[in-house]
Amino acid sequence: MDCRSTRKPNETRAFVSKIAPGEHIAQFYADDSVLLEALTAFAAGGLTAGDSIIVIATREHLRALRERLVSARVDLANAIIQDRYITLNAETALSAFMLQGWPDEALFRCLISHLLERAAANSRRVRAFGEMVALLWAQGCTAATVRLEQLWNQFCEESRLSLFCAYPSAGFDQDASRSLAEICAVHSRVIGAPSRETANSSALPAA
Repeated sequence: MDCRSTRKPNETRAFVSKIAPGEHIAQFYADDSVLLEALTAFAAGGLTAGDSIIVIATREHLRALRERLVSARVDLANAIIQDRYITLNAETALSAFMLQGWPDEALFRCLISHLLERAAANSRRVRAFGEMVALLWAQGCTAATVRLEQLWNQFCEESRLSLFCAYPSAGFDQDASRSLAEICAVHSRVIGAPSRETANSSALPAA
């Protein structure tokens, strides 16, 4: 898959807000504001459509997303009571299924199946955002990251889960072409991937 993307910010927001069932997309972002705009559109669009949303993200991003959704007048209180808005700290989630630096398939399936069972009550469609892969990638766990994306794909195929992942583009400064190819291969679409020239720039910090 080609990692290049020509989507403008407003096109990206519209795209993620209407993500199709079973689709698994990734976004590369240069700063948090870009991610949060897309994530807000993803969550708000789903809740407005009657979907359930699972958000597995860092503590900072969970807090910022909640603030943005409240500002957008999304009824989070009822969504939380109905299990239509379920959040989990990404580091906590990783600790539940990572064994010796590798995702344990049985433990991962147990965690995600439980979340999906709650979210999919009353035959609701489910969308999920996962930031665990970005944390693994930042730790230099390339193979484990790709494996985790593959495990996510199984849920997209089996349950028609709509999945949105995100990576800071600064994490792709070493061996960029191979890194980008590996990530592209496990997603149905990619938004905002860094160019090889940008990813190889010495101005970007090492992951």
